[in-house]
Amino acid sequence: MNAQVEPLSDKEIEDRLAELPGWSAEGELLRRSYAFHGHFPAAAMVIHIAQIQEELGHHADLTLGYNRLAVAVNTHSIGGRITHLDFGLARRIEDIAPAHGAR
Repeated sequence: MNAQVEPLSDKEIEDRLAELPGWSAEGELLRRSYAFHGHFPAAAMVIHIAQIQEELGHHADLTLGYNRLAVAVNTHSIGGRITHLDFGLARRIEDIAPAHGAR
């Protein structure tokens, strides 16, 4: 992880959240939950997210239920704070969600 990564201010987080409907900052985590029409589309989205995370070298905690997926992310290398890396991953996840039928 890049040593120059800095935590975002509350204002920066608020501004960036305005561009990501459905996402929220809870404590030091960026979070979003998705609902699906069944288990397979939810599981398929987990695999797709895993591929993106490997590409970015940045990983979220994913919690898979029957027809739900919860995403929680922060940057562990700077003490578990929210950074631009988290918003980059969130944006990529948001971009693929419609193709999986996520709502």
